[in-house]
Amino acid sequence: MRCSEAERKVLPYIRDELDGDELAAFLRHVDSCPACREELEIYYMVDVGLKQLDSDSITFGTSDIVGRLRRRLEESHRHVRTFFTLRVLSYVFETLGAMAALLAVALQLRVWLFPVM
Repeated sequence: MRCSEAERKVLPYIRDELDGDELAAFLRHVDSCPACREELEIYYMVDVGLKQLDSDSITFGTSDIVGRLRRRLEESHRHVRTFFTLRVLSYVFETLGAMAALLAVALQLRVWLFPVM
């Protein structure tokens, strides 16, 4: 992912609008690119600040916005790992199901073609 793509995905990330593959690519880029990480931090601070202004719950000095972003990124990484684990399990079970169906067909053909007398 290029920086321009990552910058376009900052707001969708903050709004939880990225799917599994997009989220994984975005996180890989943000983890490896300090400029995009800083861009994400700025947008996140502005977003959280505006939400606090809208809700009239401003408590100066008690908001750890950078810490919240760090926890959010950790949660996103866990989400991506879970997503890919479930995807692999899905492939495993689909493959096992297909193999079971082929085995059932093969056994049925054996019964039809070579009946026991």
